[in-house]
Amino acid sequence: MEEVTLVDEFDREVGTMEKMTAHREAALHRAFSVFIFNSKGDMLLQQRAVQKYHSGGLWTNACCSHPKPGENIMQAAQKRLQEEMGFTTELEKAFDFIYRAELDNNLIEHELDHVFIGEYNGLILPDAAEVKDYCFKSIESILESLQLQPHKYTAWFHIALPRVIEWVDIRKGIIVE
Repeated sequence: MEEVTLVDEFDREVGTMEKMTAHREAALHRAFSVFIFNSKGDMLLQQRAVQKYHSGGLWTNACCSHPKPGENIMQAAQKRLQEEMGFTTELEKAFDFIYRAELDNNLIEHELDHVFIGEYNGLILPDAAEVKDYCFKSIESILESLQLQPHKYTAWFHIALPRVIEWVDIRKGIIVE
């Protein structure tokens, strides 16, 4: 039985719950999302395996998951990146956000999501049980695709992407208005 860490809106732990129960009951729990860019500034996208318990076949960021109760969130993010995409790289904590989204299979994501960003240019060896496909795309291309075909992307990707873009632009010294 896989458990998630329940938290309040300030990321203070308030208990644990079985993962599927948390997603059926919309219990706020801790999660993380990893965004990877290559040296050209293109973002790594993965298409979730069709058999995933929710959002199967949809495109999203490099990887997402939940840390195990008591697990260091940065280490959990690095471990999951290795498990799903077959590589590791240095990650930097960017920001946190809370979102709630109704998904397929009568599940609800209600997560306090810790977002990590890294750069990687090497070999990618995705786990076929987790990932159907992957590619690097420019931000402009992703934004255009999100407008034309929003149903092809995960709910959290729609919410996190503008914040990731803003964070990256600020890090590059570009003023976002």
